[in-house]
Amino acid sequence: MNSSVFQKQGHRYWLLGLLLTVVWCAISVGAAKVDFAFPFELIANWFGLNNSENYLVTIVNNIRLPRVVLAILVGAILAISGASLQGLCRNPLADPGLLGISSGAAVGAVTVIVMADKLAISSVMQPYLTPLAAITGAAVATFVIYRLAQVKGNMQIATLLLAGVAVNALGGALIGVFSYIADDQALRMITFWMMGSLASASWKMLAIISPVLIVCIVLMLRKKNELNLLLLGEANARYVGVEVDKVKRELLWLNAIGVGVAVSVTGAIGFIGLVIPHILRLGSSADYRFLLLNSALLGAALLILADVIARTMISPAELPIGLVTAVLGAPFFIALLIKQKKKLVLGI
Repeated sequence: MNSSVFQKQGHRYWLLGLLLTVVWCAISVGAAKVDFAFPFELIANWFGLNNSENYLVTIVNNIRLPRVVLAILVGAILAISGASLQGLCRNPLADPGLLGISSGAAVGAVTVIVMADKLAISSVMQPYLTPLAAITGAAVATFVIYRLAQVKGNMQIATLLLAGVAVNALGGALIGVFSYIADDQALRMITFWMMGSLASASWKMLAIISPVLIVCIVLMLRKKNELNLLLLGEANARYVGVEVDKVKRELLWLNAIGVGVAVSVTGAIGFIGLVIPHILRLGSSADYRFLLLNSALLGAALLILADVIARTMISPAELPIGLVTAVLGAPFFIALLIKQKKKLVLGI
């Protein structure tokens, strides 16, 4: 193993350490009590070494831990989706939000929120209606983008980006229409859902979505070599045997499924998919053998940190997590743009 590969593997270990640290903090910190030694008590309880009926054990097992697991899965899928789309489109600004996937999911969810009273849905199906609608919306948006980007049977990246911008704008307009006709209760739900939250986390819900998100993450990780070759250009990638159109199609649909499922349970959470790959490129290269997994680790850590801030800053109330990720991500991205501008203008 050469020194550069060893250095990049070292970054992975640092990111794993960061993830474990924020997981520890997320378990220890909350409105009920802050105790950084509590995870030891929790682990002892799991193995039967401590059978005390501490109310904090119930709080952590049923509230904090599901939120941590959900943050890991959603942060990982959003970050890895952003990294893969940037490689697929060869555009540093590409992410699920820009391509309209998140917007499509939001339209589906908002439609159900506004029309819920007019739909004859059984009480058994009601908890799953909004997530199913969000997933359907993401799939429809992806299908429209995919069809618009087809030129003589081949997907054109420039057309894909333009189609994504158009679908994103249309989704925003539809959300505006539904917000206009919504009553006060539905409008509050739309506003909170559009800002994102992990408050819906539960073990039952995680049992449903975890397999889908894990499969999407694993399949995207397996595309690392193809993404590296696509950086050389589509012609060169085809020359060495990459089925470019198949890779584009598979990555696009993996993003649609993964992001659709994530957005369906957390609402719209911005900046994770856009900023995380850029942060990692500052410390290492754009080698997708390392960038994809590193993005998943850092995205998970950042979303857990954002959730801790969201649920403790104005405790016992809770901030929408989308506001926290925007506050954390936007200044960094602005600083990055200023740095790039200086390089172009001053040559430094």
